[in-house]
Amino acid sequence: MAGGSSNYWEDLRKQARQLENELDLKLVSFSKLCTSYSSSRDGRRGDSNSDTTPLLNNSTQDRMFETMSVEIEQLLAKLTGVNDKMVEYTSTPGVTSLNAALMHTLQRHRDILQDYTHEFHKTKANFLAIREREDLLGSVRKDIETYKSGSGVNNRRTELFLKEHEHLRNSDRLMDDTISIAMVTKENMTSQRGLLKSIQSRVNTLANRFPAINNLIQRINLRKRRDSLILGGVIGVCTILLLLYAFH
Repeated sequence: MAGGSSNYWEDLRKQARQLENELDLKLVSFSKLCTSYSSSRDGRRGDSNSDTTPLLNNSTQDRMFETMSVEIEQLLAKLTGVNDKMVEYTSTPGVTSLNAALMHTLQRHRDILQDYTHEFHKTKANFLAIREREDLLGSVRKDIETYKSGSGVNNRRTELFLKEHEHLRNSDRLMDDTISIAMVTKENMTSQRGLLKSIQSRVNTLANRFPAINNLIQRINLRKRRDSLILGGVIGVCTILLLLYAFH
């Protein structure tokens, strides 16, 4: 019975050592993969004309990273299971006389498992941090290049829009000034027309009394009509010219 227990313990130790050796090799390769990934990213930043090859290499490294992560996690799970079996064995009543030596061996294997687990998680976290940082920098560089390539066209369009906006504002301002002048002119003409009607009524009264004055008034009226037509024509021409200037 004791010999069978001893063989069982030795089998567990062999399994643990085998898994530890495999993990050691995997972790070395895993660390080299992360280092080469960072180097290839640095090479892409240093050579803007070699975008295609580094991108393909990093894509392959991403797949290798995922594959190796799964393999290492499986090996860690198997080694954890072996350590649990070793703990159960050391708790067996039949092996109490050898318990101190077994506990020392078990503790060594548990320390190795803890070190490998810590190293794996640290390397994995570093790899993910590098990939996330480089992806972010690549996105920023892409946005900057896109902005630079489109900034010239956007600036020209913006300049044209600003010029058109300023032209429209000037046209509106000119139209407001023209309307204001027209309103003031209308008020003045209305006032003058009332004054002229008052004067004309008085002159008509005098003309009825004095026939010679009547002839003079008729001449004055003819000249006034002529002056009104001339004034109206001048105002009309000025208004048309202002409107043409405003819309061109």
